[in-house]
Amino acid sequence: MEEESTGDDAMSLNKKKMVREIGRRTRLSNRDVERVIETLVDVWTEELVSGGRIEVENFVVLKTVIRLRPKDHGEMLDAQHSTFNRQIVMKVSNRLRHQLNHAHNT
Repeated sequence: MEEESTGDDAMSLNKKKMVREIGRRTRLSNRDVERVIETLVDVWTEELVSGGRIEVENFVVLKTVIRLRPKDHGEMLDAQHSTFNRQIVMKVSNRLRHQLNHAHNT
Protein backbone atom coordinates (compact mmCIF):
# COMPACT_ATOMS: atom_id res chain seq x y z
CA MET A 1 0.00 0.00 0.00
CA GLU A 2 1.38 3.40 -1.01
CA GLU A 3 1.26 6.25 1.49
CA GLU A 4 1.13 9.82 0.27
CA SER A 5 2.26 12.76 2.36
CA THR A 6 -0.22 15.62 2.45
CA GLY A 7 2.31 18.21 3.59
CA ASP A 8 0.12 19.04 6.61
CA ASP A 9 2.10 16.94 9.05
CA ALA A 10 4.79 18.08 11.48
CA MET A 11 7.51 17.14 9.00
CA SER A 12 6.45 19.83 6.52
CA LEU A 13 9.22 22.28 5.58
CA ASN A 14 7.84 25.75 4.98
CA LYS A 15 9.72 28.95 4.13
CA LYS A 16 10.04 30.04 7.76
CA LYS A 17 11.57 26.72 8.82
CA MET A 18 13.87 26.74 5.78
CA VAL A 19 15.14 30.22 6.58
CA ARG A 20 15.77 29.28 10.20
CA GLU A 21 17.57 26.01 9.35
CA ILE A 22 19.71 27.46 6.55
CA GLY A 23 20.62 30.40 8.79
CA ARG A 24 21.62 28.02 11.57
CA ARG A 25 23.77 25.89 9.26
CA THR A 26 25.43 28.78 7.41
CA ARG A 27 25.43 31.46 10.13
CA LEU A 28 23.88 33.87 7.62
CA SER A 29 21.27 36.25 8.93
CA ASN A 30 17.67 35.15 8.48
CA ARG A 31 17.07 38.24 6.31
CA ASP A 32 19.98 37.30 3.98
CA VAL A 33 18.72 33.72 3.74
CA GLU A 34 15.21 34.96 3.00
CA ARG A 35 16.52 37.19 0.18
CA VAL A 36 18.45 34.26 -1.33
CA ILE A 37 15.38 31.99 -1.22
CA GLU A 38 13.15 34.67 -2.74
CA THR A 39 15.71 35.33 -5.48
CA LEU A 40 16.05 31.61 -6.18
CA VAL A 41 12.28 31.28 -6.54
CA ASP A 42 12.22 34.30 -8.87
CA VAL A 43 15.04 32.95 -11.06
CA TRP A 44 13.48 29.49 -11.23
CA THR A 45 10.06 30.94 -12.03
CA GLU A 46 11.48 33.06 -14.86
CA GLU A 47 13.32 30.06 -16.28
CA LEU A 48 10.27 27.80 -16.21
CA VAL A 49 7.94 30.47 -17.61
CA SER A 50 10.35 30.97 -20.52
CA GLY A 51 10.21 27.24 -21.25
CA GLY A 52 13.59 26.45 -19.72
CA ARG A 53 14.82 23.61 -17.57
CA ILE A 54 16.26 23.61 -14.04
CA GLU A 55 18.66 20.92 -12.95
CA VAL A 56 19.99 20.63 -9.43
CA GLU A 57 22.59 17.88 -9.57
CA ASN A 58 21.85 14.83 -7.40
CA PHE A 59 18.45 16.25 -6.52
CA VAL A 60 15.85 17.18 -9.12
CA VAL A 61 15.15 18.30 -12.67
CA LEU A 62 12.23 20.65 -13.35
CA LYS A 63 11.03 21.50 -16.83
CA THR A 64 8.02 22.99 -18.54
CA VAL A 65 6.08 20.85 -21.01
CA ILE A 66 3.21 21.88 -23.24
CA ARG A 67 0.31 19.48 -23.44
CA LEU A 68 -2.76 19.58 -25.63
CA ARG A 69 -6.08 19.50 -23.79
CA PRO A 70 -9.35 18.93 -25.67
CA LYS A 71 -11.72 21.93 -25.52
CA ASP A 72 -14.66 19.51 -25.25
CA HIS A 73 -14.48 16.07 -23.67
CA GLY A 74 -15.55 14.24 -26.82
CA GLU A 75 -13.21 16.06 -29.22
CA MET A 76 -10.18 14.60 -30.95
CA LEU A 77 -6.83 15.71 -29.59
CA ASP A 78 -5.47 18.07 -32.24
CA ALA A 79 -4.28 21.68 -32.23
CA GLN A 80 -7.47 23.03 -33.82
CA HIS A 81 -9.82 21.53 -31.20
CA SER A 82 -7.52 21.79 -28.19
CA THR A 83 -5.99 24.29 -25.84
CA PHE A 84 -2.36 24.31 -24.88
CA ASN A 85 -1.65 23.75 -21.22
CA ARG A 86 1.82 24.36 -19.79
CA GLN A 87 2.77 22.11 -16.90
CA ILE A 88 5.85 21.62 -14.80
CA VAL A 89 7.32 18.13 -14.77
CA MET A 90 9.65 17.04 -11.99
CA LYS A 91 12.09 14.14 -12.13
CA VAL A 92 14.03 13.20 -9.03
CA SER A 93 17.62 12.05 -9.31
CA ASN A 94 18.57 8.42 -8.85
CA ARG A 95 20.51 9.41 -5.75
CA LEU A 96 17.49 11.09 -4.12
CA ARG A 97 15.20 8.23 -5.15
CA HIS A 98 17.60 5.77 -3.49
CA GLN A 99 17.75 7.87 -0.31
CA LEU A 100 13.96 8.14 -0.19
CA ASN A 101 13.50 4.42 -0.67
CA HIS A 102 16.15 3.57 1.88
CA ALA A 103 14.64 5.93 4.48
CA HIS A 104 11.16 4.47 3.87
CA ASN A 105 12.39 0.90 4.43
CA THR A 106 14.11 1.53 7.74
